[in-house]
Amino acid sequence: MDCNLYRIGVDVGGTNTDSVLIDITKSNDPQTRGVVASYKHVTTPDVTTGIEVAVQKVLEKAGAMDKLEEILSLTIGTTHFINAVVQSDATKLAKVAVIRLAAPYTMECPPFIDFPEHLKRIVCGHTAILKGGLQINGGLVNELDEDELVHEANIIKQKNLKNIVIVGIYSPLDTSGIQEYKARTILQRELGNNVNIVCSRDVAQIGLLERENASILNASIRPFACRTVSSFQNAMKRLGLKCPLYLTQNDGTLISASEAARLPVRTFSSGATNSMRGAGYLVGLGLPEGGSATTSGRSVIVVDVGGTTTDVGVVLPSGYPRLAGAFVEIAGVRTNFSMPDVYSIGLGGGSRVRMQDGERVTVGPDSVGNRLEQDAKVFGGSTITATDLIVRAKNLRDIGDMSKVANISEKLAKGGQKAIYKLLSTAIDRMKTSPEDIDVLLVGGGSIICPDSLRGVSRITQPPFHDVANAVGAAIANISGEIDTVLIPPTANPTEEQTRELVEGVKRRAVGKAAERGAKEETVRIVRVEVVPLAYVANGAMRVRVGAVGELGVGREEEVEGYEEVGEDEGEEVDAGFEGGVDIAMDEGVGRGTEDEVVDYEVYEPKVAGDEWILSETDLLFVMEGCGILGTGGGGSPYPTYLICRQILRSGGIIRVVDHGSLPSDGLLARGAFMGSPSVGAERLRDPTHVMQGARELAKYCGNVEFVATFSDEIGGSNGLQALAMSSYMGLPAFDGDLMGRAYPRVNQITASVYNRPNALVPCALSDGNGNIVLLTKVKNDTLVETLMRVVTTEMGSSAALCPAPLSVADARDYGITRCLSLAWWIGRAVCICRQKNMIANVGEKILECQAGRVLFVGKITEVSREVKVGFTLGYVRIIPLLDEEKEDTSGVGGFVKNGPYAPGTALRIPFQNEDLCAYLEREDGTRSVCAFVPDLITVLDSQTGSHLGTPEYSYGLRVTAVIGLAGHPLWKTEIGLKAGGPEAFGLKHDFTPIAEYREPKSVIEEYRKR
Repeated sequence: MDCNLYRIGVDVGGTNTDSVLIDITKSNDPQTRGVVASYKHVTTPDVTTGIEVAVQKVLEKAGAMDKLEEILSLTIGTTHFINAVVQSDATKLAKVAVIRLAAPYTMECPPFIDFPEHLKRIVCGHTAILKGGLQINGGLVNELDEDELVHEANIIKQKNLKNIVIVGIYSPLDTSGIQEYKARTILQRELGNNVNIVCSRDVAQIGLLERENASILNASIRPFACRTVSSFQNAMKRLGLKCPLYLTQNDGTLISASEAARLPVRTFSSGATNSMRGAGYLVGLGLPEGGSATTSGRSVIVVDVGGTTTDVGVVLPSGYPRLAGAFVEIAGVRTNFSMPDVYSIGLGGGSRVRMQDGERVTVGPDSVGNRLEQDAKVFGGSTITATDLIVRAKNLRDIGDMSKVANISEKLAKGGQKAIYKLLSTAIDRMKTSPEDIDVLLVGGGSIICPDSLRGVSRITQPPFHDVANAVGAAIANISGEIDTVLIPPTANPTEEQTRELVEGVKRRAVGKAAERGAKEETVRIVRVEVVPLAYVANGAMRVRVGAVGELGVGREEEVEGYEEVGEDEGEEVDAGFEGGVDIAMDEGVGRGTEDEVVDYEVYEPKVAGDEWILSETDLLFVMEGCGILGTGGGGSPYPTYLICRQILRSGGIIRVVDHGSLPSDGLLARGAFMGSPSVGAERLRDPTHVMQGARELAKYCGNVEFVATFSDEIGGSNGLQALAMSSYMGLPAFDGDLMGRAYPRVNQITASVYNRPNALVPCALSDGNGNIVLLTKVKNDTLVETLMRVVTTEMGSSAALCPAPLSVADARDYGITRCLSLAWWIGRAVCICRQKNMIANVGEKILECQAGRVLFVGKITEVSREVKVGFTLGYVRIIPLLDEEKEDTSGVGGFVKNGPYAPGTALRIPFQNEDLCAYLEREDGTRSVCAFVPDLITVLDSQTGSHLGTPEYSYGLRVTAVIGLAGHPLWKTEIGLKAGGPEAFGLKHDFTPIAEYREPKSVIEEYRKR
């Protein structure tokens, strides 16, 4: 028998630790897929003991204890590391120093700004924002300043911190290592080799705050990971195993033991991935011989049913899971590392079954869990579970005592089975990748509760060894290489051939990276390619993500990148790293986490003192949600600006808002907003101090100007909160109003410009916050302000602060949209109340109580198309209604309001140009009618949160709890208003018909001043 034929896979679950031994030479055997033996053992508190027993038992079962030299590898999948973070376990989390290479950018949005307070107290050791960072085109923001780094190293040394994160703006684009890696070299030189330094580009992708957060979690858990991996290796020694140890990553591929100790965050969600990979492998997906006739070349759904929950995911034809969207929240912290796209529901073999109101039967979400054999009726208990229903329905005599479930009523049994059918069908539909029926692979110990057929499913397959699919997935994991970068084509409008050549170059880099990590080069293949054009950039920039995987090279263990033993010395350093965490827990009472103060949004009242509204954090949350919805799919995310404003309040600052009625008509308003690409805003972050720099330069040109309030031209999206931040910086109240009442793609699409008010846009200043400010003092028309300043913005890195000329209160009152901050507040309040009360299904109607309009549609996205032209993202989204059986209980989160009386085949199509432009109701016979048009507002709401969905977030399968249309302001509905901001402005050949009559929003100040 040849050597190196076997792999051991282990997956550590909350209840059981599963192990398998696989002969990789027999992977194409459809009966066994090379599985020689499998074993289940109860998961032990220390994890390692359970792993050791599971491995020993599977080797004994296979008769392989005398063939240990033929074991190629041991691979472990575990949630051990993420559990420490989720539980905020101060004994396992070390303090971290964060060095951000970004100055002068991001100064108002420091590290840890969006960490839960209890977790921040445990983890935050030191932060600094230093010179550095890259532009979107790869150019430098600033050179590194070595003296700054040396100074911070001395502080870190004084604080005795051993875990350090380095994060730089656009560091994933830094292929030559001139920023983060260079800074790491300097810090290592100053601090010695007994510190752990994590570079963010090694951890996560583009998105500064999220990448930084992921890196912080990684650095904090790293000492504990070192100790854990060392214990795994010691267990291997006791078993006599001399093969290399790997852990499984979130994307279903391998990471060496030493790399896992260095980057434990990559293993946080490997359990669900292992199940999906294992299920796909067991039916041949991704293997050289291919899968079955019905799965070959097609995606499949994997349904993993446990005792309490069911995980549903998509396995691509490559055999790898589909990855989740841009952001993943871990323990209340937003991150963006690769995670599988998994939808979990509270349904399992132990789910409790109840009759509600004598009619409706519910199954779950609560469960008897690992007490199934004590509590379920079929085992002699008193609780009716999903397992009991299936044993009764299918006459299963090999599970417990079937006679004990014979007295379950027919009504309860059939109602429960119907509920299970609906729950599983709905979950599968949510994850489907096309409208056609799809194959389902059924795995997991609780899979017996699944019906024999499900809606939208062509075939249900339960592969061999389905109950240990997770361990199989660990055993067969491969080596990966991933590249995430932004490319600048040779021309702003590249040909298909030019784009193809650029993407092929990235593919070659991904293949090379996988080979460097230990994959057999001849087996490496591309499994994922994403090309996303970036909006508001004039150079044709595109974000390209490519993933490649290959088989682990036999006999290459010592060559694998990062393969080495995590020694005892490193384990000793681990213990030292916990001292700070333990002290925090003792001194401040921080244990496994404390809840932030909970506000009852329905009874909350804002603070109004005289004519001023004094904002709280709750007010900011409401305004942020409202600004997102008023952005009509565009305007950029208001989240970073919300964090900045919240930090102002937490630092003792004050943010005030006033109504136009309390200001003198001849008073002047200080204006400021950002223009450019939202993609750049995700890295450089939109710092309100850059607005102030432009405003000061403009003041020099205009002469001494006394302002009475701050003002933002655009309420929709991220700019909606800029006036609030300026309020604190300038010591002035913010004006409750704007010049759009929504978001528009062009800076000249403001009512002051439409109505030809003096100094509507010029003179104006454009500041990049990095020492460059441009003044535009005179133009032929305001359209040229958009044209000229857009070009300058591109040269400034595709993002800059625009400060238009001071605006009079009279013009803002008579030619602006008044009280739109109040409107945003009321809308956001409605969303937050619905979310808090689990009434997401009603969020559309609740928003309509704030402004006239109507719910246009309820359903799910089935088609998205987008392209970038002249710097704008153009495209459309298509939404179809939900079937009656797809609708969920409207009393819970994710429920849906009733569809309108739509005929079969009806769909809603929404064309967009950064923002949603119109909504067409399309019928099966090819006819269509207009539901809503700009300047009325069209916004798509997410079914899980009730928040807005931006046009970049539209994707197949997303359910929308409502598409709402809100009445636009009357100033946009005159002849000249429609020409500038109606259908004609976007090349749409339709007459405008208003969706409803606009209502002046209730002033928050007037409403709550009376109380």
